[in-house]
Amino acid sequence: MPAHLRIARPVTDLSRCVQMYQQGLGLEILGSFHDHEGFDGMMLGHRGAQFHFEFTISRAQPVSPAATPEDLLVFYEPEPEVWERRCKAMLAAGFEEVKSFNPYWAKAGRTFEDKDRYRVVIQRASWADETAFKPR
Repeated sequence: MPAHLRIARPVTDLSRCVQMYQQGLGLEILGSFHDHEGFDGMMLGHRGAQFHFEFTISRAQPVSPAATPEDLLVFYEPEPEVWERRCKAMLAAGFEEVKSFNPYWAKAGRTFEDKDRYRVVIQRASWADETAFKPR
């Protein structure tokens, strides 16, 4: 069975975050929890995908998000029309387009930032292992 990746992040406004990622990336709510040992959270993703996001808020000890310009989620959209629609959806969802810290991502993509300063790149390309960087 292939591994499953869960990306967990603290946020400042859970409902706003969920709305943005649903609208911008087309994710669906896969699960949620309320006051689980002092935490509220929502899991978003695509059913059957090998990853999902968990966004949380701690009721007792709020954690301030501490994103850097190089903390990126990169989504590959090879079809130009789909890529363009996704970029428009990100803006409509409330993401702000920002200049990429690493110029590589601006060559075939656009970088967006959410309200907690986490960044998402929509890359107009396909991901394939054989095209990845080779080890030294």
